[in-house]
Amino acid sequence: MHIITPTNDHPKEGAFAVINDLGEKVVFFFTEKDDAERYAMMLEVDGKDPMEVIHIADRAAIAACERTGTKYTVITKDDLVIPVQPDD
Repeated sequence: MHIITPTNDHPKEGAFAVINDLGEKVVFFFTEKDDAERYAMMLEVDGKDPMEVIHIADRAAIAACERTGTKYTVITKDDLVIPVQPDD
């Protein structure tokens, strides 16, 4: 799997996450590197800091989220996700 993180210029920020309708942080795990790279490019176009895609071990990443109570979702090749523009 792959996650999106800010480049090394912003190392303390960790994995990119979205806020769901309940106000919870949700980390996206992408099964396809190309999908993660496209999403990262869309984030940058929307004004986010430069992002990079990092390969992670599936079980370790999920276990870390479950251990810390962090919500996550797995984005497969059949899913379509696009960044949501914040309300102004």
